[in-house]
Amino acid sequence: MDRLQAMQVFTRVVDTNSFTRAAETLDMPRASVTTIIQNLEAFLGVRLMHRTTRRLSLTPDGAAYYERCIRILADVEETESSFQRGNKKPNGKLRIDMPGSIGRLLVIPALCEFHTRYPDIDLQLGLTDRPVDLLQEGVDCVVRVGALQDSSLVARRIGLFEHVSCASPDYLAHFGTPHSIEDLENHKAVNYFSSRTGRVIDWSFKVDDKEIEVKMKSIVSVNDADAYVTCGLEGFGLIQPAFYMVLPHLQSGQLVEVLPDVRPLPMPISVVYPHSRHLSAKVRVFVDWIAEIFDRCPLLSGRGGLDRTCSMRTFEQRESAPLLETPVTPEWVA
Repeated sequence: MDRLQAMQVFTRVVDTNSFTRAAETLDMPRASVTTIIQNLEAFLGVRLMHRTTRRLSLTPDGAAYYERCIRILADVEETESSFQRGNKKPNGKLRIDMPGSIGRLLVIPALCEFHTRYPDIDLQLGLTDRPVDLLQEGVDCVVRVGALQDSSLVARRIGLFEHVSCASPDYLAHFGTPHSIEDLENHKAVNYFSSRTGRVIDWSFKVDDKEIEVKMKSIVSVNDADAYVTCGLEGFGLIQPAFYMVLPHLQSGQLVEVLPDVRPLPMPISVVYPHSRHLSAKVRVFVDWIAEIFDRCPLLSGRGGLDRTCSMRTFEQRESAPLLETPVTPEWVA
């Protein structure tokens, strides 16, 4: 029995809470995962986990063994990386997840650069609009917007996410332009509701360095970011999307900014990975690279503003920007 492989398989089964998901993330047959765990338990002479058709749970011995495996595997990876840095580039499969608009607008157009630097990394890029459980789904790291809710995650801030309140010229022609937060009582918005909780996300504004939330009336609510901006363009109401995603619409006049003196509170953009996962060389180089990408764009680095133009070539090439599809706080911008 390959004891190191057995440790890797065991920790992945625990992290994903599933033999099937562990097999998928390790590119192994499920039967092989089952056999390895059975052989490991026989070798150790203890039962590591209780298994039923619905759930897995660690025994006390299994919990202790898991904690030691995590430390051993981290030490092994760090040792190997320390010798490989001088003569070998990072390699292997790297699973990343991020909001769709960040991936489409920012990351995918620059992937050739990443591949040129690190040709031996097999990058699996997920573009999702749902919360991702890094451990259970075997994801190495994610890009998220907003305050982090999970204390088991480590985050490195790489940018700043700014919103803009806006509407189509047709909407403003019919209903007028709001000039204060109080005026919003007489307006309708396109509301966004969480696909996870069903809760409508309130609007927010920064006033005297404090955040004020406003409940908006609406005639349509959506849980898809593309649909959100499309409804705004069609005149269904005011919208409050990410500024960098609607910049082309603002420049063309398809959307008009409103309430420029009371803008929403910016939120941090972070690369996040679990405490229990050692920051391997391939994760480290990806985090450093994506931080570079964000730093090149004033609108996402925190150096920008509504009167600044982003130098990203993707904004210069596209006539319209896709929308953010994201799973964290607020639910539609993470």
